[in-house]
Amino acid sequence: MARIAIVGPGAVGGVMAAWLEKTGRHQVTLCARRPLGELHVETPQGPLVARPVVLTAPEQAKPVDWVLVATKAYDAAGAATWLKGLAAQGAPVAILQNGIEHRERFAPYLPAAQIVPVMVDAPAERTDPTHIRQRGTAKMVVQDDARGREFVALFAGTPIEVVTTPDLKSAMWRKLCLNSSGVINALILQPTAAMHDEQLGELLKAMVRECMAVGRAEGAVFEDGLPEKILASQRAAPPDSVNSIQADRAAGRPMELDARNGVIVRLGRQHGIPTPYNEMAVALLAAMARK
Repeated sequence: MARIAIVGPGAVGGVMAAWLEKTGRHQVTLCARRPLGELHVETPQGPLVARPVVLTAPEQAKPVDWVLVATKAYDAAGAATWLKGLAAQGAPVAILQNGIEHRERFAPYLPAAQIVPVMVDAPAERTDPTHIRQRGTAKMVVQDDARGREFVALFAGTPIEVVTTPDLKSAMWRKLCLNSSGVINALILQPTAAMHDEQLGELLKAMVRECMAVGRAEGAVFEDGLPEKILASQRAAPPDSVNSIQADRAAGRPMELDARNGVIVRLGRQHGIPTPYNEMAVALLAAMARK
């Protein structure tokens, strides 16, 4: 039985905890800021009720076999306070976060060999601290190496799709293309249905093209027609879907603005690639957050 600790019981962390516990093959521990009772997850396969062990202080953490970090991208330092205890015996630490800078965020806290970057796409929303709505199949991609294959094996027996790839960089950038366009919903505070508007659809595609241009300069490879595919996926999604950056802005919480759009602007400047749409979105949301 694998001992798995999940740092960050938000929507993604909660979905992972519920499915991993359901396998009966793992001892699941949630690392949270406050006590939690039962965790209720509404999934496409039906409701799940999880009863993981919950720790509320890093001093309580003991060594485990795997650590999954599912906090927001900006909270690497907070997540790292748990790692001294959880990863004390060299446990691999899977980073389930948005963006492309997984290794860079955790390099100050962990040896490189322990860091396992994960591309995660889990359409889920936390409606309150103990209730999560999973709207579709959760998917993850990891590098095709020994650690990656061990990570895949953890999810055997669950409907979560976990695969390996020889080109994780491209998978990360493709996800960033999707995430970058989500800033539009955060700016207008409207759910996915808004993407049926023709002008907003064109804006989405323009933001994705900027992301692709920077990604190519970084060595990522994209399939043809990706902007159109992302727009089609948004228009096919449940019309009331709310992405995480929109939910955070609506609730007055910090936003993953740098991980989702700021990184495109920063790397674009390094490569001499203009990113005016992403730059404007970053400036506007940052100003709104300061207000």
